[in-house]
Amino acid sequence: MSDGFFYSYHLGWSRPDSESLFNDLDAAGLRLAHPVTRRVTLLGPGPGPRGTPSWVTREQMVLLAGLQRLDSVEFLLWVNSGTDVPARVRRMRDGVVALEFGFGRLTPDEQEVAARAIREAIGRASVLCIGFVVDREGASVATDWSGVVINGTTYFDSWPDTLAVRHEIAAMQPQLAGVASYDQSPWMLFGSEVPVR
Repeated sequence: MSDGFFYSYHLGWSRPDSESLFNDLDAAGLRLAHPVTRRVTLLGPGPGPRGTPSWVTREQMVLLAGLQRLDSVEFLLWVNSGTDVPARVRRMRDGVVALEFGFGRLTPDEQEVAARAIREAIGRASVLCIGFVVDREGASVATDWSGVVINGTTYFDSWPDTLAVRHEIAAMQPQLAGVASYDQSPWMLFGSEVPVR
């Protein structure tokens, strides 16, 4: 297994954005409810790295993930095989909200399903998605990706599979200068999702 992940960063996050995210993820094959038990799992604070699971309704999770009352919510998503994908929605500085998905328990095929589902959903979940990063192996997990995507001021030691940043961030980040990229408005894409020309 890997420390793979998918992180995205959004402005103007609210309850309708969380509802849209969950609907789009469900439609793309990454479900909020467990495929057998149909339980929606919230991960609360507690011992261990992932917290104590508790079960909530879908409506409760949508409300919690809208961050109207909390600054951070952790929960599980599920691929059809029943493998879990730990996820977190958290408020950061300057009105930015991070969506973080872990790929550590997924097989390579399940990672592709999850990455595709998340990629399809994040652009629709918030019209203000300012960028994202995908690293299936997790080699760059220690990087401050929010500093790269939001401000363009952080350097990184290891390239992720895909990095999407706004045009102005791409122009100011020295490591991205001269690197093959693809314009997919509103982002510049770097990495394996850049089409070969």
